[in-house]
Amino acid sequence: MSALTGGEALVAGLAAHGVDTIFGIPGTHNLAAYAAMPSYGIKHISPRHEQGAGYAADGYARSSGRPGVVLTTTGPAILNAAAAAAQAYSDSIPVLFISPGMPLAHPGRGNGLLHEIKDQGAALAAVVAYSHRVTSVAEIPLAVAQAFAAMATGRPRPVHLEIPLDLLDEVGQVTVVPPVAAGQLMAPTAQIQAAAAALSEAQRPLLLVGGGASRAAAQVKDLAQALSAPVFATTNGKGIFPEDHVLAVGAGVQHPSTLAAFNDADAVVAIGTELSPADWWLGLPNLAGKLIRIDIDATSINTNAIPAHALVGESVAVLTALLANLSATDTATDAATDEATDDAAASIAAQRMVALRADFETDAQTEGGPWLEIVDAIAAALPRDGIVAADSAMACYYGALSNLPLHRPNAFLYPTGVGTLGYGLPAGIGAKVANPEAPVLVLHGDGGIMFTIAELAMAAELRLALPIVIVDNGGYGEIRNEMADRGEPVHAVALGSPDFPALARALGCYGVAIANASELGSAIKTALDADRPTVLHIYEDSRAAADMLAAKEAL
Repeated sequence: MSALTGGEALVAGLAAHGVDTIFGIPGTHNLAAYAAMPSYGIKHISPRHEQGAGYAADGYARSSGRPGVVLTTTGPAILNAAAAAAQAYSDSIPVLFISPGMPLAHPGRGNGLLHEIKDQGAALAAVVAYSHRVTSVAEIPLAVAQAFAAMATGRPRPVHLEIPLDLLDEVGQVTVVPPVAAGQLMAPTAQIQAAAAALSEAQRPLLLVGGGASRAAAQVKDLAQALSAPVFATTNGKGIFPEDHVLAVGAGVQHPSTLAAFNDADAVVAIGTELSPADWWLGLPNLAGKLIRIDIDATSINTNAIPAHALVGESVAVLTALLANLSATDTATDAATDEATDDAAASIAAQRMVALRADFETDAQTEGGPWLEIVDAIAAALPRDGIVAADSAMACYYGALSNLPLHRPNAFLYPTGVGTLGYGLPAGIGAKVANPEAPVLVLHGDGGIMFTIAELAMAAELRLALPIVIVDNGGYGEIRNEMADRGEPVHAVALGSPDFPALARALGCYGVAIANASELGSAIKTALDADRPTVLHIYEDSRAAADMLAAKEAL
């Protein structure tokens, strides 16, 4: 045991769990924690808003698999981060949110102390896995260890830890709690054998890969090849199965052809996905009697669709066991088949794969038409190991999701479930911090970027080689279209176009106006090697671009 302040006990507990980076903003109530950081070798990164801290920690965690950590001060600061906490919860991202709270002896109904709000813990508990308030200095390292254990066990979710502000400066006897290795959850053998038997009889199997399969890329590939099964990916599953593989159909399940393909399949293996309406815009296909579902969360495995075979467990372990049982089943089956039968089956599977991909590409290109030139330019410039941090923007979910090929797990960072705006830029910063050698690109719309535009200053301060592509359609384009489709007055959605390149330069970045998509690729390549971030501003409509550039030159 050691005599430590609560602030040092917190930092020591984080360091013991491998934390080397914290995103946050210092305030009057959390200075004791800041005082301890240099002694433990923890790097602090300063966003310009706590929501930016939350999204950056999300991008850090989502792209690396390591928990992100956010430290704010009390009251309004942690509430600023609440939207990011909700997004992390929705997409199953492990982020630890830490804030001081009112003192232990604070009056129950309050007395107007600085940053006091009615019930900070309840506010955060509504959007994270749990919010815990410690009651002694000695408890702080235990609470940290419990939070990390919770984030590593089962479905990863964000956690909030509240430390009464008087405890942060109080000295107590502390034992730093080491990390605990989480056990591997595994489905029962009999259930895996039954699923393998069903798969061995399937003639038209499909794989659906979600974000929960991010650590099982090798096993997903082995299963797809063993079954000769076409592979679709959800938004969060994009890149887990390389999109140039012969069995890859594509990412994004919102297309009519995808719905038809799943309706036609006689076996569907869904790995680590909620089967969420946020992905299936046209509604779920008929999966009755043919769904083999692999998920680490027993409470979610029947949500949205009840599987014929429910395999609750960690995706790597379950897929490994499924492959072993499938191999044993296939060995027995092979003895009863001949070479001609095998060749005929392979030919049919190849023809099916070609048709599925052609139908998917037609739908994807039709949906993404206005953005295809921009997406193609990004694809040509971004190296194979690239990461794209995207916002909830039309250029992202219509353009990039199904038309921009990516080839590594956690390569497409996107706010899927809650669908917040302003996610892309800070998430891209977090991803670049976590993966400094990887090429990272941010893709935004002109509306969403304004939610977190101040984080350009964070990126500039870090000297990140980060291209930030802003696709400008003059406002909230999706909502504008929905108003028109409803036959209602179109208003409140047009935004004056700021001079984004000038704003970028004012915040310490490079800023470039891109006249057309043909210039974008070379600009991205330059930005990937630059000594600071680069904002690349391009208009969605080339005629609008010409008009706006002419107007600015006239000024």
